[in-house]
Amino acid sequence: MDEQPEPARTAGGGLDRRAELSEFLRTRRARLKPQDVGLPGVGRRRVPGLRREELAQLAGVSVAYYTRLEQGNGRNVSAEVLDAIARALRLSDAEQAHLTHLAKPKQHKRKPVARSLQVRPALRHLLDSIDSVPAYVVGRRSDVLAWNRMAAALFGDWGELPPSERNWARLVFLRPEYRDLFVEWDQKAKDLVGYLRMDAGCHPDDPQLSSLVGELSVKSEEFRRLWAAHDVKEKSYGVKRMRHPLVGELTLSFETFRLADDAEQSLITFHAEPGTASAEALRLLANWGADATRAGAGSSAP
Repeated sequence: MDEQPEPARTAGGGLDRRAELSEFLRTRRARLKPQDVGLPGVGRRRVPGLRREELAQLAGVSVAYYTRLEQGNGRNVSAEVLDAIARALRLSDAEQAHLTHLAKPKQHKRKPVARSLQVRPALRHLLDSIDSVPAYVVGRRSDVLAWNRMAAALFGDWGELPPSERNWARLVFLRPEYRDLFVEWDQKAKDLVGYLRMDAGCHPDDPQLSSLVGELSVKSEEFRRLWAAHDVKEKSYGVKRMRHPLVGELTLSFETFRLADDAEQSLITFHAEPGTASAEALRLLANWGADATRAGAGSSAP
């Protein structure tokens, strides 16, 4: 039996921001050793990582103040104190942004659910015009909102799935074919959970996100373990190795373009280095088109 706790939730169905803040700080503190921050590592410790008093000393705040913050009470904490704690914990830029979202949440204007699922017609036309590069639009909660014919040929027939299942987290953790598709599946899974953590920090009151996390926590032990680690990550760029059932292994670079008019949507593209076997594999997929995975209709996602 896996002993990871289920996500704490508020009465309104969202994630409990105070619990998220508490666990995030605790896990960041636990990963640091005294010698990592120039402190003597004397004697054995009951729990791993820095003690609260050591972290408070490094950040220049009182132990009582830091303890209240780690207990989830971020009320009235200043940006300067958060910066000092982030430096003491050696947080990445994404982690520092996540800490700020949890401790000093912004008041978001509620958008209609339908709006968050809409992709501008011009952007759909752009996707359809890119006939040699797999590309798709992803939104909140890792939902896949629109894609082109090449993305369908590479990733599978999303057009055959109901809209609620067109979600990267559900695909990767709950569908075996995606475990086969990604050569470094463990890293893909870790990245996805990091993206969801960033989303949760920005929108802890999102009941749909809370429901998704709850569902995956019940159905996937791996998701439960990764979620409990409280690691966060921003979508950016990198390289993915894939094992396609028709063309074999591909090494593709991906880029993320956040939309200027809607920061909750991003355009993701994949491309191969010219002259490589991966470029030839993409060319074959482009020639086969709908025959590759019977997914040509995916570009007209609702």
